[in-house]
Order: sequence, then structure tokens, then C-alpha cells
Amino acid sequence: MRAAVLLVPLLLLAACKDEPRFEERYDKAAKEIEARAKAMDADIAKSDAAAAAASEGLQPAAKPSNAPPSSGE
Repeated sequence: MRAAVLLVPLLLLAACKDEPRFEERYDKAAKEIEARAKAMDADIAKSDAAAAAASEGLQPAAKPSNAPPSSGE
């Protein structure tokens, strides 16, 4: 019985010790956010490059023709 009384506080203390500190959790989250942002930037750059490559072969759009000005009659 004495062992159980001594063991409970030790288990509680050990359980609290494993929890990461705020600074550690913040640094981990900041690194994950930065990695996601870099991945998004890379995807956007890749999409822009693909769109530019696809539009190189296209002819410029023809300007719409305008009707001749009216003589007022």
C-alpha cells in the first residue's frame, strides 16, 4: 500500500515532465506554417509558369471592329 502512495506522485510528476513548453510548441508551429507557405508559393510559381508557357503559343486576341462613324443623317 505504501508503494502505491509513493508511486502516484511519481507518475503524476513524470506525466507533467513530458509535456512540451510553450516556446517549443510555438517554434514547431511556426516551422510548419513556414513550410506550408513555401509549398504554396512553389505551387503558385509552378502554375504561373505553366500558364505563361501555355499562352505563348496563342495569337493575340483580335481587336473588335468598330462601325464607321455616323454622318449624323
